[in-house]
Amino acid sequence: MTQRAAIPRGDCLRTLISEDRIQARIREMGAQISRDYAGKQLHLICILKGASMFLADLLRYLELDVSIDFIALSSYKKGSTTTGEVQLTKDLDFPLDGRDVLIVEDILDTGLTLNYLYHLLLSRSPRSLKIVTLLDKPSRRVQPVSVDYVGFEIPDAFVVGYGLDYGEQYRQLPEVCVLETSEGVLK
Repeated sequence: MTQRAAIPRGDCLRTLISEDRIQARIREMGAQISRDYAGKQLHLICILKGASMFLADLLRYLELDVSIDFIALSSYKKGSTTTGEVQLTKDLDFPLDGRDVLIVEDILDTGLTLNYLYHLLLSRSPRSLKIVTLLDKPSRRVQPVSVDYVGFEIPDAFVVGYGLDYGEQYRQLPEVCVLETSEGVLK
């Protein structure tokens, strides 16, 4: 991990995954997904807000007929730890009946949110339902979740950047960074 300069609010960021590595891995994942869904129309469901950057870049590498939709869930209350309760804050705009669906997630942590969403969407009768996540933090898993495409497995550290936030900050960073606050490293 490369040390980055402290940022104005007094936090410190250390690069965990560079922009170049992220883009190379997303290109590989896009090629694999394109092969797996060749000849099919794929419906991507982006989990807001964090996965939006990942979705935008993944779309560029898919050689498929695709459509997209957005859903928002929350289990974090403007902090760094989950409440354990998942709330649907924005539902889909389109039905899933008979569609090949791929959930696009930024980070798989405890598994509570993704497990909830997977079963919610499965109840809506898609033809197939799979999951792609940019980051996987298996050491924090509470609820098992089967993921079909994983970008990077990461250690148990609180990460920001590339769509991931802390208090709605740092989403714009082009790389994934470990966040250290004045209280230390978050988990």
